[in-house]
Amino acid sequence: EVQLVESGGALVQTGGSLRLSCEFSGFTRDDFVIGWFRQVPGKPREGVSCISSQVGTTYYTDSAKGRFAISTDGAKKTVSLEMNNLKLEDTAVYYCAAAQGVQDARLMCLYNALPNYWGQGTQVTVSL
Repeated sequence: EVQLVESGGALVQTGGSLRLSCEFSGFTRDDFVIGWFRQVPGKPREGVSCISSQVGTTYYTDSAKGRFAISTDGAKKTVSLEMNNLKLEDTAVYYCAAAQGVQDARLMCLYNALPNYWGQGTQVTVSL
């Protein structure tokens, strides 16, 4: 059974930095895409950044480009999202998500119906 466990959410001031981590386990195949989505009340879940397991192709939503960086560790058991220069509009619940049998990072981030595994979410709040 695939499990995704997020950590790192916190309250941070605008302009600050935060690192989210997601420990994953249970994948039955080595071709998958894993990434981060976020959601605020009343809005659909948005793909922030995704990375493919084999090639390491990444995708970032426009608002994340230049500020966020996604990475996996050497053993590829953790995916992290380094967030810099945080803005008020980055406030959301951030979810780690994954889809097996997929290697298109952009596709998974653009279609939140594609991931078939989700973490429980971690709250990121950016304040003045």
